Amino acid sequence: MNIDRRRALALFGFGGAGAAGEAMAATPQGLHAGPARFDHGVASGDPLSDRVILWTRVTAPDAKAPVGVRWDVATDPAFKNIVKQGHATADASRDNTVKVDVIGLKPATGYFYRFRQTVNGKAVGEAVVGRTRTLPVGPTKDVVLAVVSCSLYPAGYFNAYDAIAKLPRVDAVLHLGDYIYEYGAAPDQYGMASPTAKTRIPNPPHELLSLADYRLRHAQHKSDPAAQAAHARAPWIVVWDDHETADNSWVGGAENHQPATEGDWAKRKAAGIKAYYEWMPIREPVAGALPEASWRGFQFGDVATLLMTETRLTARTHQLDYSHHLAGADGKPDFAAFAVKLKDPARRMMGQGQEQWLAREVDGSVKSGTAWQVLGNQVVMARVANADLKATMGEPAFADLLAKLPPYLAKAVEQSRALAAIDTPSNLDAWDGYPADRQRVYDIFKASQARPIVLSGDSHAFWANELWDDAGTTRVAAEFGVTSVTSPGYSDYLPGAPIGKAFVARNKEVKFTDHAAKGYLLLTLEHGRATGELMAVSTILSETYETKVLKRFVVTPDGEGGVKGLAEG
Repeated sequence: MNIDRRRALALFGFGGAGAAGEAMAATPQGLHAGPARFDHGVASGDPLSDRVILWTRVTAPDAKAPVGVRWDVATDPAFKNIVKQGHATADASRDNTVKVDVIGLKPATGYFYRFRQTVNGKAVGEAVVGRTRTLPVGPTKDVVLAVVSCSLYPAGYFNAYDAIAKLPRVDAVLHLGDYIYEYGAAPDQYGMASPTAKTRIPNPPHELLSLADYRLRHAQHKSDPAAQAAHARAPWIVVWDDHETADNSWVGGAENHQPATEGDWAKRKAAGIKAYYEWMPIREPVAGALPEASWRGFQFGDVATLLMTETRLTARTHQLDYSHHLAGADGKPDFAAFAVKLKDPARRMMGQGQEQWLAREVDGSVKSGTAWQVLGNQVVMARVANADLKATMGEPAFADLLAKLPPYLAKAVEQSRALAAIDTPSNLDAWDGYPADRQRVYDIFKASQARPIVLSGDSHAFWANELWDDAGTTRVAAEFGVTSVTSPGYSDYLPGAPIGKAFVARNKEVKFTDHAAKGYLLLTLEHGRATGELMAVSTILSETYETKVLKRFVVTPDGEGGVKGLAEG
């Protein structure tokens, strides 16, 4: 399957964690005594005001033998003031990863942590060290978050991660999904046309299906120096999107999963989720809970409530598709019938349980006087109709563009332009494909008079959007969409085309969008303003790069609830 071609068309259209201890526990017996390494670095995540997850992975000559590990948490980089410590065991049941939920920490405090191997109860060898931070409680001046998504290994160097690692301040890193991709290393696979692919070959070289496959791909990403540096810099708060399992996944399957040749979807999904929990610094699900139900909240003092949602694997209805759902009985496009299908209230992104949780959390945040309600969300929420490049470029320039494109891509651009004339969504896999469910989220915001900021990934583009309700009379939220770390977007397929300008011209809710830049979003939240800086790296084809602010936007709260429009800062 030619993934680059298919993805270009798509653009148009368990186990428990290691226990935390107040004091050091006895080292288990029968552990591996040979030298072990920490080749995959360290990470921390899911910070709360009194606790944080610490993570590492042990590499030993005998991968099947358990390895003892000691962890320490200190207030200084020399580890002279150790405040927490304990032992854990790495074993094959969790791919030799270690995850510790350290409790009893102080709020709004920076810590250093380290892991070392233990032999006969004593720590030996070199330590692997990271930095983390707990969340504030009560009055808080500001919060600084770095936001990323979509890190396709063969497509380029993870310079956005490296840039985040070098920030003078970052309280937490949010990863909004597609931390890994499931594709293989064949020449026609997604990302393999990049000049960097020859030295960044996916491991394993085939599409991910088994638990062993997903583990190897996570290990490859954690072996990347830039990824290791960013993980060691600050705590991460993460959510999966589709590629942690398979492209365009939904509750019952995925576009990139063929049961006839790739087996049972439930088994593949379970493998992807298990590897994710093993390899990511995310708190383990509570006993009896579905691993897929990963929605959870984080309170940053009185400045922000961050609510991380799950819109892929627990309730999402199968995506509509123009090629399959637009044709009427006579084979001709039936836009009226398609609109009825699209607006069906039964089409869901979130299930009822998650929706009720979101309503409670948003309402509680507003009533407690928290300045901002921030939604950590995988896909773009704004209404984004197909853009008309011909109208934006003019007919001669548009004709010249089409002449330079391969036939399949020229056809897709023409079809997108035709769909633009009838106000159809550009991406049915985003919230645009589930408008009734989106309005239910907006009703939650409006009922609580929230001041929402929606953060979105997936699209491989920067966005600054104003979100309006279905009636188009009430602005309910601001949205910042973050571009990819490396994954290709529209501009990679249509270099030089004024794609952002065309989307802005076509869509009321889109105030700015850029489909060429790679990088991250730097979000600074204060009581009277939220500043989103779209941070672009100059290249992903070389490890030598520069970083610049592509655009800066400021959001201010509305005195009656809600937010005012985006202002360019």
